[in-house]
Amino acid sequence: MYKKGINQYRQVGIKDQVATADPHKITQLLMQSALENLAIAKGCMTRKDLANKAKPIAKATAIITSLRNTLNYEAGGEISESLSDLYIFMLEKLSEASITNNPQQIADVIEIMLPIKSAWDQIPESAKQEAYQQQRSVNAV
Repeated sequence: MYKKGINQYRQVGIKDQVATADPHKITQLLMQSALENLAIAKGCMTRKDLANKAKPIAKATAIITSLRNTLNYEAGGEISESLSDLYIFMLEKLSEASITNNPQQIADVIEIMLPIKSAWDQIPESAKQEAYQQQRSVNAV
């Protein structure tokens, strides 16, 4: 009962953050959620709790797919192409991990995702605002 209450409280907090977030913050939240789900899946595999590994793998897979699908290749150029390749690689590793129950493959995906999230977290506020304004200008046309 206590755990369910905490999870519901956490979900409300996340929904509140998303409702008021800019696109940069949403991406941060998605990356954080992917990392959390990857850690849960890795833990399940390590404990041989194979019945509970599928849901967090599916969530991480959906998030990584969403991150890939929202890349702006026109504005991002080579960076977007490289990120797309990394996301595809991560998705392939997650698929393999799901089949082989190898927690190291999940760890490999975490190792790839962490520096991407870290770099995203370090984007200066001025650059975020500039990108947001450019996007709004493009959408207004």
